[in-house]
Amino acid sequence: MARTKDPAVRTLLVERAAHMLRTREPITLRSLVAGTGVSTMAVYTYFGGMDGVWKALRQEGFTRLGARLATVTMSTDPVRDLTALVVAYVGNALDHTDLYRVMFDANFDLEDAQAADDTLEYLVRAAERGRRAGRFRADIDPLELAIQSWAIGHGLVSLVATGPLPRRTLGHGAPMLTALFISAGDRSDGCRTSVEQGWKQLTPPGEEPGAE
Repeated sequence: MARTKDPAVRTLLVERAAHMLRTREPITLRSLVAGTGVSTMAVYTYFGGMDGVWKALRQEGFTRLGARLATVTMSTDPVRDLTALVVAYVGNALDHTDLYRVMFDANFDLEDAQAADDTLEYLVRAAERGRRAGRFRADIDPLELAIQSWAIGHGLVSLVATGPLPRRTLGHGAPMLTALFISAGDRSDGCRTSVEQGWKQLTPPGEEPGAE
């Protein structure tokens, strides 16, 4: 009788691999299971081999991102919501830096490519709501606006989470998103208020969004 797979073992190995990435340890079949209490066979049982581990790491990154985006409570303000989704993306990258490093490594396929598309869809829906509400021009493509919003968050957090710049660099995200949304048709004053409301979760106490 085949033994039932234990999800905790799979999670343990994914977390172990992510930790090894952070500490720059060589990841091999034996080094991955060292100290975990499971055998090398578990790597084949749960991942089909080491290539499967890398696929699982990418997948886990998008799974956690999707879970993080799902926690963002939608409001009556789509511009605030679109900003809050970018903030959630940034926050997820900061909380899971190890996985963030491999999420966009196209050398390995995702186990479920739709999961990655689904994360972007959160932003697309918010952008579409903004267009329907008249915050963005009627000719704005919600997908393009979502990608541009994502790119701002991705660029900044890459420089902070995996790069050389300090966390305060993230403060530039608020004015950058404000400029993007105004160019898409939103009014200046209302846009700034909405973005500040959405961005404030990443703003340290006493520091205004966009402060140096």
